[in-house]
Amino acid sequence: MTWQMLFGTSPSVSLAVTGIFMAGCAIMAGRSLAALWRPWWHVAPYAALLAIADRYLIYALFGGELLSAIGYLLDAVFLLIIALLGYLEARAGLMVRQYPWLFERLGPFAWRRRRAR
Repeated sequence: MTWQMLFGTSPSVSLAVTGIFMAGCAIMAGRSLAALWRPWWHVAPYAALLAIADRYLIYALFGGELLSAIGYLLDAVFLLIIALLGYLEARAGLMVRQYPWLFERLGPFAWRRRRAR
């Protein structure tokens, strides 16, 4: 299968719209959900809506295929992963900033309880 058959558009259009523009939107959606202290699973419906918007932008601006089920699924999974990464990064920062006496950063996406001194 070729890229055109899977995604319904060319690789450059997919990279520009999905890989750059919509990925940025997914990061912002994940961060905003973390800032509102929503549970992690709230990210999934937002990623699904972003994938719908992605399909429409590809169709309206570049003449891509609107009703590409495989393209939608692949875009939705990609955007879900990106949104979850944004969510986890923001949640780790929030936990460490809001509760510095309890938690310390353990990397970009995690935190741990401070050890007693």
